[in-house]
Amino acid sequence: MSFIQPTFRHPDLPVNDVGFTKKDYEGSLSTLCAGCGHDSISAAIVQACFELSIEPHRVAKISGIGCSSKTPTYFLGNSHGFNSVHGRMPSVATGANLANRDLIYVGVSGDGDSASIGMGQFAHVVRRNLNMLYIVENNGCYGLTKGQDSATADVGSKSKSGVANLYTPIDLASVALDLGATFVGRSFSGDKEQLVPLIKAAITHPGFAFLDVVSPCVTFNNTPASTKSYEYVREHLDASGTFDFVPMKQEITTHYQPGATEQVHMHDGSVINLHKLNQSYDPRDRRSAVDAMFNAKERGDVLTGLIYIDPNTQELHEMIETTNKPLRNLTEKDLCPGSKALDTINESLR
Repeated sequence: MSFIQPTFRHPDLPVNDVGFTKKDYEGSLSTLCAGCGHDSISAAIVQACFELSIEPHRVAKISGIGCSSKTPTYFLGNSHGFNSVHGRMPSVATGANLANRDLIYVGVSGDGDSASIGMGQFAHVVRRNLNMLYIVENNGCYGLTKGQDSATADVGSKSKSGVANLYTPIDLASVALDLGATFVGRSFSGDKEQLVPLIKAAITHPGFAFLDVVSPCVTFNNTPASTKSYEYVREHLDASGTFDFVPMKQEITTHYQPGATEQVHMHDGSVINLHKLNQSYDPRDRRSAVDAMFNAKERGDVLTGLIYIDPNTQELHEMIETTNKPLRNLTEKDLCPGSKALDTINESLR
C-alpha cells in the first residue's frame, strides 16, 4: 500500500535547468520502517536526478521483489515503472532497454534479489554491459521475511536473532568487477555527500553502472554484532577517495592540489574529479580496483567510493549494432526491406 505525498510545497522552491523542482522528482510516501537506509537512497536518487536536470518521463524504474524493490514507488513518481518478479529485474530491464534505448534505466534490487535467486540474471546483465544504473540496497538480510541472513552477510555477523552467519558472503561489487562491469562503486546510505555524486556519475556512464549501497535494516540487522549496521559501517568506512561529478555544461574546476587529483573524462565531456587517499590507486585500472577491495576486506573495512570506471566502454546497443532508432518506433517499412534485400540475404547463405 502506498500513500500520496502532500501537495503543498513552498511556492519559491528552486528549479533546475528544465524547470522542475525537487518535488517533481518525489514519489509516494514511504511505508518502510522509520530510519530505513533505503529511504536515504531514494532521497539521493531524487537529488541526483534534480541536479542533472533529467526530465522524469525519460526515466524507467525497474525492480524485483523485496524491501529494496518497493523503493521505486518512493521516487520519480512521474517516471515509467515496472516491478517484476523475484530476481528477474535484469531480464525486464534488458527487454525494455532494447525496445527503447532513449530512456534512462534505473534498476533497484536487494542483496537477496540479486545475490541469491537473481544471481544468474545479475551475472549476464553485467557481462552484456547493458546501459543502466543498477543499485543494490544491501542490508545483509531478508527484511520482508523476518530478517534471515542473506548471501551478502559476512561470516560471524549476527542479526537480531543473535545467531552468527556461518557462510562465506558474496561480494557483489567484486563479482561485478570479475564479470567485466565498466563502472563499479560502493557507498553507504548514511553518506549523502558521497552517494549523490556517485549516482550522477553512474547515470551518465554509457554502459552497466553498478552501485552496491550498504543500507542498514533498522528492524532486523542493526545490532552491534552486525557488519551491516549503522554503527559498524560508520566505524569501518574506508573511502577510495572523495570526488566531484562535474557535468559538461559547467566549468571544470578542482580545489585539490595537482598530483592529488585524478580526472576521469566521461564520454559526454563531463568529468569526475577524484581526490585519492591512496596515490597508487587508479580507478581506471581493474587490477588496482580488485587489489583495493581485497586489501580492505582483509582489514575488515568497507571500501566505498568510485572503485572502477572504464570511460571508453561500448554499451550493448553499440556491441550488437542495433539501429539508432528505438525498436518501438520502427514501422513495417523499416522492418520489411523488400524482396530484393531478402534475395540478397538468401544468396549470401548458399
